[in-house]
Amino acid sequence: MMQEEVVVISAVRSPFGKFAGALKDFTHPKLGGIVFSEAIRRAGITPADVEEVATGVNLPGGDRSIARQVLIEAGIPPSSVAYTMDRACCSSMVAVNMACRGLRLGETGVALAGGVENMSRVPYFLYDLRWGARLGDVRLKDQLVIACPMTGKPRAVQAGEEAVDFGITREQQDRWAIRSQQYFAKAKAEGKFDDELMPIEVPQGKGKKITVVDDESPRPDIEYAKIAKLPTVYDSPTVTAANAPGLSTGASALCLMTRTEATRRGKEPLATLMGWAMASGHPDRIASIPAEAIRLALNKVKMTIDDVDLIEINEAFAAVPLLSSYILAGKDQQRAEKIREKVNVNGGAIALGHPTGATGGRLVMTLMYELRRRYKLAGGSRPFYGVVGICGGVGEAESVVVKVG
Repeated sequence: MMQEEVVVISAVRSPFGKFAGALKDFTHPKLGGIVFSEAIRRAGITPADVEEVATGVNLPGGDRSIARQVLIEAGIPPSSVAYTMDRACCSSMVAVNMACRGLRLGETGVALAGGVENMSRVPYFLYDLRWGARLGDVRLKDQLVIACPMTGKPRAVQAGEEAVDFGITREQQDRWAIRSQQYFAKAKAEGKFDDELMPIEVPQGKGKKITVVDDESPRPDIEYAKIAKLPTVYDSPTVTAANAPGLSTGASALCLMTRTEATRRGKEPLATLMGWAMASGHPDRIASIPAEAIRLALNKVKMTIDDVDLIEINEAFAAVPLLSSYILAGKDQQRAEKIREKVNVNGGAIALGHPTGATGGRLVMTLMYELRRRYKLAGGSRPFYGVVGICGGVGEAESVVVKVG
């Protein structure tokens, strides 16, 4: 059966807020609805044109059917369908990939996909209290102490232990964190995030409001001598508060169409989503598993890592891009250094934040917009290719291959 090509018509995200920052009071549906509505506006379509909405969320708290609520908040007619994806940090990239399946099969022509997260609103849980409590303390469970449900290890421990197994040192991770901050600061100064960002108005009560226009977490002034002295978190062998991202709030959204539908509507695509893949492995494999997803996705489109111009690997921890690039290089350190020159060229989550349900969509658009800049600088002389990889909980990963031109 002939499969449709999937193209990106618009892509936008909110600023990523820091923990307890300016965006902390937004519900998932409200923030997601604002950003998904902007994706519709930028695509030059109407809400009624959207046939399907896929939304990634990792930490929904006590809320449910979030994609459905996002659809309604965005003004999309209730006759359109929506579904919520939870694959930990992979969630919004899974949403993109699941929406692509329907588009490629010709079941839909226009879809919105992305994700939303507000880690400042994640509640404490009280287990077993429904049936009463005897004498003794009642224990609250903090959902933000994120650990693997299968092994019980905190994610920071998993990433640190796997890094040590492959010889990725604490110093390398600290220096990668500084690189992320510096690359982000340079990219921001050059306006490289202007295409993907939208302002968010935040009510302040009594009719007042503020407008958030920038990511809140970057710290471009950090120095190696200072972060090298930081203790590790959760007894991880290498992971600290500086070489991992903070707990963030944000939303991302992409308007996707089949190429046939885009042509019919006279829309000029921003990029083509060539292929994608899921990967899974041992629950402790958090830092290396993106490499496997990237390999699988590239295999599907008959490409290798040497064929791509740019790579985005989510900085869930600095250990992740360092270890995954080492695996992609066939464990050849010299080749890994060459690959890293193409990885996260505008910084990553360590600098700008990691709202887990929204990051996958952010990675796709950050890669796409940078590929477009390079394509234009080259005068459109050839297509530019990129690949995205992100790890998720319990040994999961997701990848997308992107083409511009």
